[in-house]
Amino acid sequence: MVLSGSINKEIVAAIMGVGGRAVGLSGKDAGLIQATKLIRTKRDADSNIERVLDLGFVGQPSKVDPRVLTVFGDSEVIPVIAPIGLGENGETFNINADTAAGAIAIATGASRLLLLTDVEGVLDKNKALIKEMNVKEARERMTDGTLTGGMIPKVETCIEAIEGGVGAAVIVDGRTLHATLLEIFTAHGSGTMIRGS
Repeated sequence: MVLSGSINKEIVAAIMGVGGRAVGLSGKDAGLIQATKLIRTKRDADSNIERVLDLGFVGQPSKVDPRVLTVFGDSEVIPVIAPIGLGENGETFNINADTAAGAIAIATGASRLLLLTDVEGVLDKNKALIKEMNVKEARERMTDGTLTGGMIPKVETCIEAIEGGVGAAVIVDGRTLHATLLEIFTAHGSGTMIRGS
């Protein structure tokens, strides 16, 4: 209710407030995002036994049907999609927003995926911005301890999107004024771009 109701509608209202035309959707609408329950495991440090964690109604995209989005392709209406998926038995699953965006980018054949965050982009071990890296370098940084916390699923999503046919993925600082415009319309871009290897 929070994602599809209040937050989604706040974003729609903000777009409308600056002269855009927007409509709010969820991944459940027209079967846009089908999802399965997300399974995570955790290994106990003392016994070395792996156990399954129950995350409740947290899901991951299993299939994206972008046909509903083609309606907006020929218009000036911006679809604002809440990251909610429909389970095979009618369940509602909450999906990580970056993961949902990556799955939609793959399904629509997007040329670029932009993920907004609250840091400058991907930072190296000295906290300096990494302006560009390929998939191989991104994977290395995931295993060598450079990436931590919420940046790991963002980079994972970027890699999956690129391997799914998206031309490039960029992690952009959403706090920076006009960050997405800087990324799209300037030579130096904004944030961290990840490309194929």
